[in-house]
Amino acid sequence: MQADESNLEPFTFATMFIEDDLQQRWWNLEAKLVERFGKKPDLEAVLFLIGMQETGFVVSKISKEQKQDLMHIAVCTVLGQSGYYVKEGNDEDGWPHFKQLKELPVQDLREQENFLKDHVLLYFGQMGF
Repeated sequence: MQADESNLEPFTFATMFIEDDLQQRWWNLEAKLVERFGKKPDLEAVLFLIGMQETGFVVSKISKEQKQDLMHIAVCTVLGQSGYYVKEGNDEDGWPHFKQLKELPVQDLREQENFLKDHVLLYFGQMGF
């Protein structure tokens, strides 16, 4: 029995193509990062790198809390491109602080990951990477 594609909603195909494009762009970024760092990073590692880039924070030993802080800074920075956050300034230790301007969309786990990946790709694109 062959599926009747005319009964499928058009956005289903559009969504598949958008996700395929996102995945291809993500793989391209991963390849560039492998060239640069010698390891294939996951999303958490990429966010960690962005946090380090944004703060200039580089030490030989990083605590779990500092790693989480760097990833939070990265998330706020990349989502700031779409108006979700704005940087308010730095604290006395030089760590940036952000204010949330609008609610994040309600999404399942896969959609959240793709949402972040898309913003990470935008960030690297704007950085000329």
